Amino acid sequence: QVQLVESGGGLVQAGGSLRLSCAASGRTFDIWYMGWFRQAPGKEREFVAAISRSTDNTNYADSVAGRFTISRDNAKSTAYLQMNSLSPEDTGVYYCAANPYGHSGGWSNPTPANYEYWGQGTQVTVSS
Repeated sequence: QVQLVESGGGLVQAGGSLRLSCAASGRTFDIWYMGWFRQAPGKEREFVAAISRSTDNTNYADSVAGRFTISRDNAKSTAYLQMNSLSPEDTGVYYCAANPYGHSGGWSNPTPANYEYWGQGTQVTVSS
């Protein structure tokens, strides 16, 4: 099993920045790639970004490409999401997710159903 804990959320003004962290524990050697999702009130959870463990390949939703950057530190078993130029539309609960080796569905089709491990989420609120 893998446990994921997010941190770094908070309240920020439009145009500001936040950096989210996702610390993994447990069978971290089994993680193939990690991703971030977000869920706004009344909306479905949506994909934000993902990064592979070994190749530095990244994948972004069109809505955040160029503003958000995902990275990871394998030595710390931690993934990060640097969010710049935030707007009120970025408000929501941000979730970290991960998949083990062999579970490729979440990379080619990044939907919540295709990710196995989840954190509890961290709230991001962007005021106008």
